[in-house]
Amino acid sequence: MTPRPRITLRKDAHRRIVGGHPWVFSNEVRMDARAKAIPPGTVVTVDTAGGHAVATAHFNPHTLIAARVLDRAIDAVIDHDWFRTRLAGAAALRDRLVGAPYYRLAHAEADGLPGLIIDRFGDVAVVQPNTAGMDAAVPTIIDALRHVLALGAVVVRGESGARRLEGLADRAECVFGALEGAVSLRENGLTFFADPLVGQKTGWFFDQRDNRALARTLTRGFGADARVLDLFTHTGGFALACAAAGAATVVAVDSSAPALDLAARAAAANALDGCCQFERTDVFDYLEAATETYDLVVADPPAFAKSRRDMKVGLQGYRKLARLAARRVAPGGMLMIASCSHHAALADFTAAVTDGLGAAGRSIRIVRTSGAALDHPVHPGLPESAYLKMLTLALDQWVSPLP
Repeated sequence: MTPRPRITLRKDAHRRIVGGHPWVFSNEVRMDARAKAIPPGTVVTVDTAGGHAVATAHFNPHTLIAARVLDRAIDAVIDHDWFRTRLAGAAALRDRLVGAPYYRLAHAEADGLPGLIIDRFGDVAVVQPNTAGMDAAVPTIIDALRHVLALGAVVVRGESGARRLEGLADRAECVFGALEGAVSLRENGLTFFADPLVGQKTGWFFDQRDNRALARTLTRGFGADARVLDLFTHTGGFALACAAAGAATVVAVDSSAPALDLAARAAAANALDGCCQFERTDVFDYLEAATETYDLVVADPPAFAKSRRDMKVGLQGYRKLARLAARRVAPGGMLMIASCSHHAALADFTAAVTDGLGAAGRSIRIVRTSGAALDHPVHPGLPESAYLKMLTLALDQWVSPLP
């Protein structure tokens, strides 16, 4: 067997990785000619400056995150059995936490699978390999996955900015079985539809499961006359949760016609189409023109800050969204507003939202601060993996708006 390539860390650069951090940055590696010649995605042994092996990792000499730890065992063989063991453990945890076979099966570093996302829709799995190492391992991953789960189809999706940084092309293909159109899923007693091949990300956002359940509870508290506005509804997750709670009116807004088609299909499947109204338009344009008020307004936008460079503009976007959404909340009503930008820290997001609400002339109470559902664990060494932030706020009264 050919010896595994090795990379050597600079002096004292081993402290973070030995302390449990799953990444090695390029400036922590001795990027000599030997290291630069290692093909992206290669499994390597990571050595300290003193020559002591400390981890097995995927390596890419061309990226800021140069090495991603796969195993603390320096002799780990990253093969079918290794992936099968990791995936089986991840699936067992989700089966305990979620129960129904609709969940985030693998959540990258938090499951010891750096750069790999897998969502499960019953007997359909959607695999997102976001690094060169995981992309090269896709055939092995799929083979291992099929030994863990009885699957009818496997889709590989890869259209992220992270893939482009890794030098990878976009991909969206069914690599096992056959898949035509949308698949169904069950969440909190409701049926929804997702399109794994052309929908956003994997077609569905399992991370908001618990927050959708909260929205359902809040709607129920407003009684039979409850009015709900769901902004950036995508395929109707929050809208139908609120409709199922007995809301009299639910208005769901999104700019994507395919997503709204799936939302309307789900409303009909759950016999909730009578109270649901779907509006295809830009959310900000809708809010600028709207005059109605609602007991509950939900705003779950796409990431406004996709990089550190976007932070200032992104936070301004959250402030504007909060300001406009607040005007649509009736006195005594509530606002749920989310950010999936991992670059926007909770404190910064909260400050932007509260500033926007103040500009709208509303007094507020933060009722709850929440994150992603239980099937999205967080790696303790990567606080940025706690990317989802949801603020639930009670908007009590109108006050003098800020100039």
